[in-house]
Order: sequence, then structure tokens, then C-alpha cells
Amino acid sequence: MARVPERLRRLLPSARREPAAAAPAPPRPRQGHNLFEAAAAYVAACAEDDPARAEEAASRVSPGMLAFGVNELACRALLTLARERNESPSAVARSLLGLRSGSPQGPAGDA
Repeated sequence: MARVPERLRRLLPSARREPAAAAPAPPRPRQGHNLFEAAAAYVAACAEDDPARAEEAASRVSPGMLAFGVNELACRALLTLARERNESPSAVARSLLGLRSGSPQGPAGDA
């Protein structure tokens, strides 16, 4: 009965190799796409008015993940611009969107 495991070992390709001769496994390519890479590519393509590239970038990750990545990119970009301009993030955001400066008035602003 001890011969059966030995016979199985000879049949299996992984068991035929000598332990010393086994080369280290090559690094596996990354699976999936990084949501921040997809978000960066998507936003850059939109800014450059390249819908084909934007669509390709959007197809890399789920819509929810893309939205998260775009939001994170927007926050980081806004903070960076605010520091460079020595202004508040709110003032920079309003300026970028072409809104009047000052505090936003909501529906209950006069209450």
C-alpha cells in the first residue's frame, strides 16, 4: 500500500520536479484595476473631451467605485489648489464652478 502514494507522486507534474530545481514562481500580473488609476484616467479624459477614453476608463471598475475615486480625486485637487492659492477650499470650489463668492444660501437661509 505504501507504493500507491509513490506512484501518484510520479504521475503528478508538480511532484516530478526536484525541490532544488524548482524555480521561484514569476510574479503574477495584478488582477483587476486600481480604482484611483481608473478615476484619474476618467477625469483626465473628460477634461480633454475624449469620450472614448473616458468610457474605457469607466469600464475598468464598477460605477460606485469610479464615483468614489472621482470624489477622492476632486477632494485632493481642491485641497491642493486651496493651499496654492492660500484660500479656503470652499472659496476655491465656488470659484472653479463659477459661483459667486460668499457663503451659499440654502432654502432656509433667511430664517
